[in-house]
Amino acid sequence: MLVIDWSSFTPLNAALGGLVIGLATTLLLILAGRIAGISGIVGGLFRLSQGDMGWRIAFVAGLLLAPWLYRWVAVLPPVEIHASYGLLVLAGLIVGMGTRYGSGCTSGHGVCGLSRLSPRSIVATIIFITMAMATTYVIRHVIS
Repeated sequence: MLVIDWSSFTPLNAALGGLVIGLATTLLLILAGRIAGISGIVGGLFRLSQGDMGWRIAFVAGLLLAPWLYRWVAVLPPVEIHASYGLLVLAGLIVGMGTRYGSGCTSGHGVCGLSRLSPRSIVATIIFITMAMATTYVIRHVIS
């Protein structure tokens, strides 16, 4: 049975978050001609190409600094992780493999690719959403 926690339903926060993500991805595309796919941005930091390191470092720094900046204006929500470190590492490795095989991540395909109506991104997004639903079902209803 599906139970919705209405006290955690925050449509204004979700809309504002979506607006900020949309604005950031649009600005990166317009100003730098780049797609805001996090796996590609971070992966580019490990290549020896010096020409585009500045914007990549600034983008990742913004991602890392955002929670501390947010903490100045509001209370951070509590973080609850119900998994072992080993399982988290395994999950991270599987996600990393998926982004390599899929030539992108949820932000690259799901946000930027869908907004450009990229057929490859549409297929990739359908696949990773389907697999996320299947994984959640198996973990919550089959294994536990």
